[in-house]
Amino acid sequence: MKLAVLFSGGKDSTYAAYLAQKDGHELICLITVASENQDSYMFHTPSISATEVQAKAMNLPLLQHTTKGKKEEELTDLKEAIAAAKDEYAIEGLITGAVGSVYQASRIQKICDDFGLECVNPLWQKDQEELLRELVAAKFKIIITGIAAYPLGKEWLNRAIDEAFIVETKELYEKYKINPAGEGGEFESLVLDCPLFSKPLIVAERKISGEDNSWRMEVRLEFLS
Repeated sequence: MKLAVLFSGGKDSTYAAYLAQKDGHELICLITVASENQDSYMFHTPSISATEVQAKAMNLPLLQHTTKGKKEEELTDLKEAIAAAKDEYAIEGLITGAVGSVYQASRIQKICDDFGLECVNPLWQKDQEELLRELVAAKFKIIITGIAAYPLGKEWLNRAIDEAFIVETKELYEKYKINPAGEGGEFESLVLDCPLFSKPLIVAERKISGEDNSWRMEVRLEFLS
């Protein structure tokens, strides 16, 4: 099938696209919705502008839309974005990186049903530790761009998802019930390299803001020369 990717630039949407392509689907375009609300119920927000460079690395067109990020109202903006992709690229379905959020998955499924599109969710209900290990094994280079949970602090920003990260998040789950893959919104990620990219990306600039156990990092990406 010809598929669009609901793309945030984070580990889940990127890995979902990778798995869908491995299954024989054709990636046609990326759809990014930038929310003005940092606490959006639907959309990843830290460093969302980095998707422009990631799209170039993937050699795919990027359809960018914005939303005020108001609960439920932001779904109208998502629907418009998906409609634009269907009109411009004749997509047959939409890839999402949904893992366990019924709130997000059910609403995206409803929009796809309204448009007669297949909703492809390669990561749905995948064990979160297994997901992290698959990412490392597939040579995804990923950094943390946002955290929002005790006892995580500023030092987690820019951390790579690697074996040490997996071990530590597993311990945090056992002690504080923090989801190992950040499925509860505990952290957000950004992909710098993966098999879908023509060249690796690097962080050229970063801006960090936050306090206590809530921090975010906005970055500007460049191609590794």
